[in-house]
Amino acid sequence: MEKIELKNTDYQQLVTQISDTFVIGQKRAVLAVNSHLVETYWKIGEHIVEYEQKGSQRAEYGKQLLEQLSKDLSAMHGKGFSRSNIQRMKQFYLAFSICAEPPHKLERISAMPSHQLGKISAEVPHKLSWTHYVELLKIDDTLERSFYFNQTINENWSTTQLIRQKKASLYLRLAASKDKEGILKLANEGQKILHPADIIREPYILDFLQIPEAHRLNETEIEERIISQLQHFLLEMGKGFAFVGRQYRIMLGNRPHRIDLVFYHYILKCFVLIDLKREAAGYEDIGQMNMYLGYFEKEENNKGDNPPIGIVLAREKDEYVIEYALHNISSRLFVSKYQLYLPTKEELLRAIEEKSV
Repeated sequence: MEKIELKNTDYQQLVTQISDTFVIGQKRAVLAVNSHLVETYWKIGEHIVEYEQKGSQRAEYGKQLLEQLSKDLSAMHGKGFSRSNIQRMKQFYLAFSICAEPPHKLERISAMPSHQLGKISAEVPHKLSWTHYVELLKIDDTLERSFYFNQTINENWSTTQLIRQKKASLYLRLAASKDKEGILKLANEGQKILHPADIIREPYILDFLQIPEAHRLNETEIEERIISQLQHFLLEMGKGFAFVGRQYRIMLGNRPHRIDLVFYHYILKCFVLIDLKREAAGYEDIGQMNMYLGYFEKEENNKGDNPPIGIVLAREKDEYVIEYALHNISSRLFVSKYQLYLPTKEELLRAIEEKSV
């Protein structure tokens, strides 16, 4: 029998279709397993809480109950029923017990009264796993937990990304620039990106570059490290950034200029230009960035693009100098600090208190 050649376009298309279908099927299987696991743990938590609430004596022996459950259930089912894990299941139910249904079945998060924060009144999409919930339940502050809950959904964070943002105190850094009403909204909804200022953070945390605090790198070396750790940098920048290029070359007055980093923000539909500074940002840096913004708006923007955003990212900044230097300059130009280490929670809480005064 003559061998049939199966390398034509139709055959390749068939291979692609089967491959895509298989990958989609795998993802759905994982989501289905995760969904059932989350529902199961929520129901286990419900059983424990209802059992304890039947009498005051049972409530008093909560720790003893969990230890006995761990022994009996581990003997019956093996791993998965350590006392700490059972405690998490109970905590999980209590944190989400306003729901009429297990949390995995609901589709979106809605705003809630401040006294109900931490007990989510809308259900959680399937994309949140049990490991996500474990990390969220480690957060004691209800406002902070609600923020990370919403933000994990908004930006589709993996558990590793959620841990990174918790460690980098993203909530506190964003809250430090808001009033009380803004902090409550941040907790209820996560960070919404509607205006240029919504993508700005103060400070940006670049600890992943692993530059010793006392070590002084020039702008080019910092830029090279950012490019080598681009995935971490994009996570720090937030949702919506797509990398365009580094040392982006433009011509002004027959002289070449280079912009350190250029991104495109697909939510705000605009270019984002970043100029890195090893030390403090000065008024001349603001003037230069304003010139770059003018050039990009006139020469680089495509139809439908909004005016570009400029960020001067510096090690230090004098607030008064920056305030006067930005006077009557584009509201799409920002100066932010970066840090090479994680700020302490105490430092960020002080910043929040200062804003509230």
